[in-house]
Amino acid sequence: MRYPDGGGLTAEGRARREKVRLQAASMFEQDMEPAQIAKVLRVSTKSVYQWRRRWRAGGEEALASEGPGGNACKLDGRQLARLRAALDLGPAAYGWREDQRWTLARIAALIRRLFHVPYTLRGVSYLLHRMG
Repeated sequence: MRYPDGGGLTAEGRARREKVRLQAASMFEQDMEPAQIAKVLRVSTKSVYQWRRRWRAGGEEALASEGPGGNACKLDGRQLARLRAALDLGPAAYGWREDQRWTLARIAALIRRLFHVPYTLRGVSYLLHRMG
């Protein structure tokens, strides 16, 4: 499922899902059938089977939310501000005089040059979306 902000669930959404998993845990303790749990909680049977496996291995703690998904940004807030300022200067300021367009490859090279941090083209795309 895709989300409009490019990320996963909000903190409230993660808490709501965790609450459903914990309800399932109490049903596991009562030996309810996975299909019945899925129907009551209005989730897929596959999810219930996964939750039950995790619950058997680690109890309710194993069903706790793990926080937001995805990798953490490789650049900190100060570096992101510096990158934004560098992008505002334009490609010519960094030696690309042929044309005045930022490409993903150029931005990846700029990040490597400024911060010594490697980024893939897809990673640069995600970073730019995150930056707005």
